[in-house]
Amino acid sequence: MGLGVHGGGLGVARFLAERGAHVTVTDLASHDALESSLRALAKLDIRYVLGAHHEADFRSHEIVVQNPGVPRESPFLAIARAAGATIETEMTLFFRYCPNPANIVGITGTKGKTTTTMLVGAMLSQRYPDTIVAGNLRISALEQLPRIGPETPVVLELSSWQLEGLGEARLSPRYACVTNLSPDHLNRYGSMEAYALAKQQIVLHQGSQGTAVLNWDDPLVARFGYAAPGELAWFSVRGRGAAATGKRTAFVQGDELRFRWRDEARFQDHDELICSLDEIGLPGRHNLANVAAAAALARCYGLGAAPIREAIGAFQGVPHRFEAVRELEGVRYINDTTATAPAAAIAALESLDGPVVLIGGGADKHLPFDDFAEAIVEHVSALVLLSGSATPKLQAALAAAEAHARRRIRIEGPFNDFELAVRVARELTVPGATVLLAPGCASFGMFRNEFHRGDEFRRIVEAL
Repeated sequence: MGLGVHGGGLGVARFLAERGAHVTVTDLASHDALESSLRALAKLDIRYVLGAHHEADFRSHEIVVQNPGVPRESPFLAIARAAGATIETEMTLFFRYCPNPANIVGITGTKGKTTTTMLVGAMLSQRYPDTIVAGNLRISALEQLPRIGPETPVVLELSSWQLEGLGEARLSPRYACVTNLSPDHLNRYGSMEAYALAKQQIVLHQGSQGTAVLNWDDPLVARFGYAAPGELAWFSVRGRGAAATGKRTAFVQGDELRFRWRDEARFQDHDELICSLDEIGLPGRHNLANVAAAAALARCYGLGAAPIREAIGAFQGVPHRFEAVRELEGVRYINDTTATAPAAAIAALESLDGPVVLIGGGADKHLPFDDFAEAIVEHVSALVLLSGSATPKLQAALAAAEAHARRRIRIEGPFNDFELAVRVARELTVPGATVLLAPGCASFGMFRNEFHRGDEFRRIVEAL
């Protein structure tokens, strides 16, 4: 249910069809919208129902594999459950078929989960060259199964939607990390409490052998520790507070990233240098927490400081996430299209010095914009707005923030022509400025998804 174009549904359909299942793919999207996925499955014996869902399909099949984008409350899933079908997801199937689930590392959070996932993968690859990185990265985990041996680490980025399915199946990864939590996807969850509960599934079913790596600096994430059934470890960029717990902790002290742990048998504390902060190749101050989280996870997995340090120094970031696209006439252009929530866009703004021309706005996820508007008024010299259902809300919040700060910024738009918006942003710059695409909103309406938005930004900027 839900094929999509990001790889997960494609991987599920291929996995089941190649193992002899009688597969029906049903998706509300049209044939043209799904063309790339359908082409990849062309040689397999699969029945397709496109442009609609039919109740009869959900009454007659034994297993329904739910795409993460399908809400739990879907009436079609209720029909399937009433008919006795088992509800699975790509991730529940992967956990069940993985040769060694004890090697699964799962990472979630509102911001930073992709960067942390890729960095953990780079760290573990120093010792285990066959390390697999998959999940909410447009990489099907199921399609990686043939590459997984008994010692292969598997690093998964897990969205709240994927974790809902794992939670229903009472499955959590052996090693779990939560980077942070801030309001997001409230159009789906309705409340911050419901959203946080979906994220918490990553640790709730670990068992006594599990390890949960949590953000000491985020009070909501830190509270997850009370419900984690296994061992706890921490990361922090605000000093040694977390290290005082006696738990394994990666923390920033001065200009160094350090790791501290306690030898319970000898009642001794150990404190080691992971790296100096100037060895970190990732741009942006907000990435310190991602590096600390990755280091804590890799250290808990059993890696020493040396391979962790080497991976940190070589890692340059992930496309679409605070990605430096180009410098032109003394102006930097940064693509942070995956900043689809206000908190992520604020983190990007706070990582920049000098004048900033921000490209923001877009589709609504029922998120508050007060803090985002205040950050814009504080950090931004000019704002170029994109059309979308959230943009009027952002404009209203900006008016209130400007009145409170007694400062007005230049605002252009909204634009429904993205190329024109980027060119207007360029006209508002001076040498030493940054044009930042960090919309703080979803992309739907003007774009297929946030990656399409980022690809278009890169294309337009490179053509300037």
